[in-house]
Amino acid sequence: MMGGLEAALAEVSSPSWTQRVRAGRDLASFADVSEAAEALVELLLDAEDTAVTRQTAEALTRVGTVTAMRLVALAVAEADDNQADWLQTGVHDALVGPGGVPDIAAACGKLARDPEEAVRRGAADISAWADGPRC
Repeated sequence: MMGGLEAALAEVSSPSWTQRVRAGRDLASFADVSEAAEALVELLLDAEDTAVTRQTAEALTRVGTVTAMRLVALAVAEADDNQADWLQTGVHDALVGPGGVPDIAAACGKLARDPEEAVRRGAADISAWADGPRC
């Protein structure tokens, strides 16, 4: 299992956007591992390609845990307007995609009480996107 983590971490800095997209998808399930978490925030705020931002946000939203959504919230708080649009698109993709809607309202509810102000701010934005109750 750790082999998958190592391989995905190696792809985070790839010059190929398709490899970075794959890294984002592969790392989403490791959101609670600190090395993966750092890499995921980097991918969510990918400066080179919006597909990386969008698909990493979608993958993390599909995971839907508090830890996964906290990374999206952190990225939202740091994102510029263009990145925020693509983060929103990724979250939306997960919510309308096949396979059931992740309960991100519950995760956002917990993040609304996060000690970090940026996380609370990002979680409020995600809640608004999801048309759920405000965090």
